[in-house]
Amino acid sequence: MPTELEELVTFLHSPQPAVVQIALDNLVGYSTGPHQQVFSYDNYTAITDLKDISIKSANSKIMVSQSITILANLCDDLTIRNLIVEDESYLKYLASQIINLKNSNADLMCILLTNLAKNDHINKILDFKLDPKEMDDEMKKVFKSEMVIDCLMDCFVKGFDRNLNKYADFSYLSYFFADLSRFKQGRNYFISEQEYDGVVPLSKILVFTEKYDDKIRREGVASTIKNSLFDTNSHKKLLTDDKINLLPFILLPLAGPEDLDEDEMFELPEELQLLPSDKKREPISGIICIHLESLLLLCTTKEGREYLREKQVYAIVRELHKAMDVEEVADLCDRVVQMLKRDEAPTNAEIEEIEESDSDDEKIVEII
Repeated sequence: MPTELEELVTFLHSPQPAVVQIALDNLVGYSTGPHQQVFSYDNYTAITDLKDISIKSANSKIMVSQSITILANLCDDLTIRNLIVEDESYLKYLASQIINLKNSNADLMCILLTNLAKNDHINKILDFKLDPKEMDDEMKKVFKSEMVIDCLMDCFVKGFDRNLNKYADFSYLSYFFADLSRFKQGRNYFISEQEYDGVVPLSKILVFTEKYDDKIRREGVASTIKNSLFDTNSHKKLLTDDKINLLPFILLPLAGPEDLDEDEMFELPEELQLLPSDKKREPISGIICIHLESLLLLCTTKEGREYLREKQVYAIVRELHKAMDVEEVADLCDRVVQMLKRDEAPTNAEIEEIEESDSDDEKIVEII
């Protein structure tokens, strides 16, 4: 005999919307914590039901919101996450709805997409194309590429102030990009010029490393940069191509209002010269650590180390070390300085340690 809670889960399959709504109202609270296991009842039928509800209840903002919330929260269960992300038709639906500029649940769907990106099957999204028949005039004005990943990038870059979709700011896509860039296929996207506009996608998001009113964007973009740098063959282009100009966007969050010697200051990238006396440093030590790890990765090649020395990266790291009394920051500063002063490349063990620091990326975003 099913328990009372298991019976409630079966109501998600009801043909009566009122019954489904009652079930959703009661089940949202069970989508986090130890009660999550109830959704595995009857061979995970509830997951199929929740996906169906999120598609077929388009006229009910609440039902879509609740079903997406439950699915997003359940993503820390590997079996459930796989059931969702490996359903290619549902993944296509989810991505297309985020791009739907009238969708009032777009941000919730961004969270679900982010949580699904722990699975390498998410790379399928790089091959998805929009059906021109599903695009209205407004979408055609915004999106110049038929590739879904390009449209998601446009949403993130152009929609941060809700001027694309009044219901969404798309900030959680930064975490999606970070997770996607953990995989080789995803990394290749971020560091390669795209045919439709001739721009390297990573360059489009760099500006958000200093968006101090949005911790999610800063953290997600910092992680995307770091993950992209695991491809050492791209370092020279990312550092020296004026259309990308990566280094200042890593250094600016690390820089404070400290005065530097003129000799040092005028060898810095132009963007870091003559900073104002009220220059803010990145306030979250965890994000600072991500940027320092990016510098360590750039030290992987001799060419990279020489470039960082020429641009007086040492001076920025030295002042950061003085200003912040955080053990992890101090340790990473020391390691960067060693690479630059002693001309040592990071060891394989150190690079593996940076990769292991991505363990936090495995955490899903819960919706309370």
